[in-house]
Amino acid sequence: MTQNENLKALSEAGVSVWLDDLSRDLIHGGDLQRLVDERSVVGVTTNPSIFAAAISGSDSYDDQLHAMAVRGVTVEEALRTITGADVRDACDLLAPVAERTGRDGRVSLEVAPGLAHETDATAAEAAHLWWLVDRPNLFIKIPATIEGLPAITETIANGISVNVTLIFSLDRYKAVMEAYLAGLEKRAEDPEASFAGLESVASFFVSRVDTEIDKRLDAAGADASLKGKAGVANAQLAYQAYEEVFSSDRWKTLEARGAAKQRPLWASTGVKNPDYSDTMYLSELAAPDSVNTMPGKTMEAFADHGQVGSPVSGTYAEAAAVLQAVSEAGIDLDDVFRVLEDEGVQKFAEAWDELTSSVQKQLQDKK
Repeated sequence: MTQNENLKALSEAGVSVWLDDLSRDLIHGGDLQRLVDERSVVGVTTNPSIFAAAISGSDSYDDQLHAMAVRGVTVEEALRTITGADVRDACDLLAPVAERTGRDGRVSLEVAPGLAHETDATAAEAAHLWWLVDRPNLFIKIPATIEGLPAITETIANGISVNVTLIFSLDRYKAVMEAYLAGLEKRAEDPEASFAGLESVASFFVSRVDTEIDKRLDAAGADASLKGKAGVANAQLAYQAYEEVFSSDRWKTLEARGAAKQRPLWASTGVKNPDYSDTMYLSELAAPDSVNTMPGKTMEAFADHGQVGSPVSGTYAEAAAVLQAVSEAGIDLDDVFRVLEDEGVQKFAEAWDELTSSVQKQLQDKK
């Protein structure tokens, strides 16, 4: 089996290609292994929406659901048993990738969305999920809410790898990097503590930014040429911030101790507007030490006709000009990012509720 040349080129540009999807069928049917072999996939991310679709759309969970129904387990236990099993199996499948790369081969599992504004509960759930899956190539996803930031610090200090999710603004991204460094420094207070295997990524969302800003540009009657540009520009400036933080003296002290950089991860990279190139959030965000997690449809589009664009490091002045023009068109970017964070938490909470209801019904049906 040969790797697709377009995705291989993206990987060679320094981008870790991750799949934003997971199901039992994908794991045990051989498709995930095929993506590793043929599509340069070196990681997997999940969220409540992905698990809701997986469980409702397959009979692969029937035997396990029946066994749990007979035992009379709670819906909460059933949810974590099912999702934990899938993530554990995916971690095992990707273990050779983790061994080969040292950084990738990771699978992400999210804390319950209802805890997004509860610091202590988020940290406690992160520790529980880390124990439950019990694989070194696991990432625990924690949302980048104000309340999530100290939970990130605590979780990193405890030696648990974290995928920080739902980042939309530069200010919040800088706060996320600060939370990560603070966690590393807290861990470094123990001279016996190790940084071996401790990793983190910061998931910066892209397409949702364009969707919200484009809507507001239309409502304001603004220059149509500004549409479809803010998402990429915002991410490009995030990469500039990443370069600044992880070249600082503060970082070099931690790096000398063995700490790993918190890599930027481009999330929400499936294009929402059919008028835009279906690979724009991959082509225009190729950067060393970055991760791009993409739905299967977007991955196949890039495999078919994607091209690696210009280096992100040369785009900062133009990106800043784009966001300035958007602001001058009357768009309140702070409000955009606040709305997107609130909607993101709400959407994941709704998906979790849908997943809970679906599993509860199946438990009742299979008694």
